[in-house]
Amino acid sequence: MSLEDLNKQIYDCRKCRLWKGAKHAVPGEGPQNARLMLVGQNPGKEEDKTGRPFVGRTGRFLNHVLAEHGIKREDIFITSVVKHFTPKNRKPKLDEIEACISYLVEQIKLVKPSVVLLMGTIAWQAPREEDIVYIETYHPSAAMRFPRMREKFLEDIKALNKRLF
Repeated sequence: MSLEDLNKQIYDCRKCRLWKGAKHAVPGEGPQNARLMLVGQNPGKEEDKTGRPFVGRTGRFLNHVLAEHGIKREDIFITSVVKHFTPKNRKPKLDEIEACISYLVEQIKLVKPSVVLLMGTIAWQAPREEDIVYIETYHPSAAMRFPRMREKFLEDIKALNKRLF
């Protein structure tokens, strides 16, 4: 299976109720040979409008932080645990996570990154593959709002950069 085949499955997915209220599925984006994969919680309102991950305010913050540490967005694969917008951008429910998690597992197998950055408590629950380094950090939206979380998030990105280069 290719990422394109998997994306088609995600676009056509009806495993849970979220597709009914979403404009677009947001499978993720990036090169299939990315050394780094970023995993968030679920698409937000802007992501739902565009079908692309991390393009709203949080995405701009994330892009800025990555660029400050020499990490180019076009070199990484970015996705989320849940592939459709949740009502009022609430945290995904357990059955929604269970419906989507196989897509994330397959993305990790196809991309084969060396490092996966799990951003936020929902992402921290992702199954782990052998021979991949997993780093847990705060979600960028939390890092934007809370100084202590921002400090830890920035430390984790700095450590991530050292691991990659």
